[in-house]
Amino acid sequence: MTTDNSHEEFQPGLKDIISAKVSRRGVFAGIGGLGAAAFLASCGSGGSSSSGGEALRWGNWPLYLDFDEKTKKYPTLEAFIKKTGIETKYFEDYNDNDEFFGKVQAQLKLKKDIGYDIVTPTDWMAARWIRLGYTQKFDGANIPNASNILDTLASPSFDPSREQTLPWQGIMSGFGWNVQKNPKGIRTIEDLFAPQNKGKIVVLSELRDTIGVILLSQGVDVTTVTEDQYMNAVDFMEGKISDGWIRGVKGNEYAEDLTSGDATAVIGWSGDMFILASENEGKFDFAIPESGGTISSDNFVIPYTVGADAKANAEKMINYYYDPAVAAEVAAYVNYVCPVKGAQAEMEKIDPDLAKSEYIFPTDKTMKNLNVFRALTTDEETSWTEAFQKAAGN
Repeated sequence: MTTDNSHEEFQPGLKDIISAKVSRRGVFAGIGGLGAAAFLASCGSGGSSSSGGEALRWGNWPLYLDFDEKTKKYPTLEAFIKKTGIETKYFEDYNDNDEFFGKVQAQLKLKKDIGYDIVTPTDWMAARWIRLGYTQKFDGANIPNASNILDTLASPSFDPSREQTLPWQGIMSGFGWNVQKNPKGIRTIEDLFAPQNKGKIVVLSELRDTIGVILLSQGVDVTTVTEDQYMNAVDFMEGKISDGWIRGVKGNEYAEDLTSGDATAVIGWSGDMFILASENEGKFDFAIPESGGTISSDNFVIPYTVGADAKANAEKMINYYYDPAVAAEVAAYVNYVCPVKGAQAEMEKIDPDLAKSEYIFPTDKTMKNLNVFRALTTDEETSWTEAFQKAAGN
């Protein structure tokens, strides 16, 4: 493996940052009319890059990078800036893949700057960017640490050689639940739709996760799913909504339903459930369904509108985050599946318990029970999304 050995020790106060990470939800709650993106942009580094040109601009999802409450900065990103002289602005501007794409699509069509040099779409959306010609191929010489990618994530159908994408974090979807209301846990679709959960179930607005879990419970292989099989699963979800079992189809805000008690069970994401469990003294838990869960990634992508200098700087940043020591620091904070080989050994130095966490480092047994939803054609993406949204009541 290729690593950058200059990163020999972890950032000062890292364990304090990890122990305080759950308080960031309070930061978002108190932002009010300012908006999360505007508030957090002010926390990043501005100005011109000392390496020449404008600052590197990275658009990502909320709660997805190590953050120090005391300094209001991102320690690993600050270390990258100090090490390379590449000023970097970090924007937590992703709430939904389609929403973000809609915001930048017009500029992309016109080949104009979209305001970001690196974006972080989920697999299926990254596939759309590639299909539409909106991405650039990486210069491999600038990202030698790309060889550290986990074998299981190295050859997705939408980018088999990982020439235009690299995973930022992996996302497992499965069942989450309130342990007081579901003391026996939830591991099957029948457990999810148990009487105590009627009217208190929330499912994800990402169709590949919600419908993927339903399809797997029906014995369908999501890597080869047909339209009839898909529509049958959508009908199942629609029936559970109309019969009063499912109270909502939501994005990340399903966590609020769990903490308020409005929901007692969800089809949700592993990282969110880890944070909820840690914030609420183990009140919540998560499991991959016995019939299988889904796995996807959010990916580094460089838009084709980015100039050569900014592209090279973006590649240097991607390479930095593929250093196992840096990847471990991020994983200790975000608790999603770490895509970098060697990070588990580095995590031992930070927190031995986290190094054993299947939320971050799934075992081979767990990985075998996780499935990647197949790539859709343009027509399928349109018609399947419309069917899902109609069933969801949108």
